[in-house]
Amino acid sequence: MNFDDFQKIKQILSKPKKISIVTHRNPDGDAYGSSLALYLYLLKFDHEVTVLSPNDCPEFLKWLPEEDKIVIFENDTKIGTKIIEDSDIIFTLDFNALHRVGVKMLKSLNKVTSIFVMIDHHQEPEDYATFKFVDPKICSTSQMIYQFIENLDHLDYIDKDIATCLYTGILTDTGSFRFPSTNSDTHKIVAQLLEIGANNSEIYNNIHDVNTYDRMQLLSIALQNMEVINKFHTAYITLSQNELNKFNFKKGDTEGFVNYALSIKNVFFAAIFIEDRKQGIVKISFRSVGHFSVNEFSRNHFEGGGHINAAGGKSNLSLKNTVSKFLEILPQYNDQLKQLS
Repeated sequence: MNFDDFQKIKQILSKPKKISIVTHRNPDGDAYGSSLALYLYLLKFDHEVTVLSPNDCPEFLKWLPEEDKIVIFENDTKIGTKIIEDSDIIFTLDFNALHRVGVKMLKSLNKVTSIFVMIDHHQEPEDYATFKFVDPKICSTSQMIYQFIENLDHLDYIDKDIATCLYTGILTDTGSFRFPSTNSDTHKIVAQLLEIGANNSEIYNNIHDVNTYDRMQLLSIALQNMEVINKFHTAYITLSQNELNKFNFKKGDTEGFVNYALSIKNVFFAAIFIEDRKQGIVKISFRSVGHFSVNEFSRNHFEGGGHINAAGGKSNLSLKNTVSKFLEILPQYNDQLKQLS
């Protein structure tokens, strides 16, 4: 997005509008952090603003400022559809392909002629938005919201609640500032958010200190199920629906499990396969180190995508057959994975 586009958006927002902020299905900390920060910012200019989420978030995000104001589309489809239909502007945050909202919300979004504004940091964006603020080199959409507000010359409007939401998004999408996309700009912005009032230790504790006995038992099963393929510097984890049910699985319980596989010495590519009988799919998360692109891997083989080192996908096969497919594909990437050793 260039200077002229920011000026056009600033002009459009100069008078109160009906605005929807939409995030992707199965929202994470960056999705909710960026959406709620933008919501709180736009409210300061008397806009009528609603955050729409295709489905609910994990429990560890329920504390975020104004999280209870979010409309969950799958729970209130009629209300959500009406909000979309009445919107002058629709911001889509933390995704760049409309199918990421799920079938129900996609139908509503495809019908409207509103101004779409995409703010996102994933690769290969679709061409549905009137305005696109996209940069895959930036660590999080929350950092981009900070820069979006900065480009509108409104940094003074960032208060403690907005800073808290932005810090949460940046913290979660950088793996607590561990991932390569974390750069000096990220730390400068985080420093400003702390100055404004974001409480870093409290936010971290709210995100990470939420373990339950059931979640720890599920992690134990995940680690027992882990397989390491030394030849391909790869490790993977499986979790069946029966295993999830045994330990009362709740949304967010498997967050971070795949990183245990990636933490093994000489493992450069990791995956977790989670059976979801309700949707009839296997959900997949991929992680990697170095230049091995799990974004390309997932796009090519598992209907997904994301970042170079973190991506998601899915399979309509059974859990067993999904893993078999994965193992059959791996030899094609032997040379790339060997180069990382």
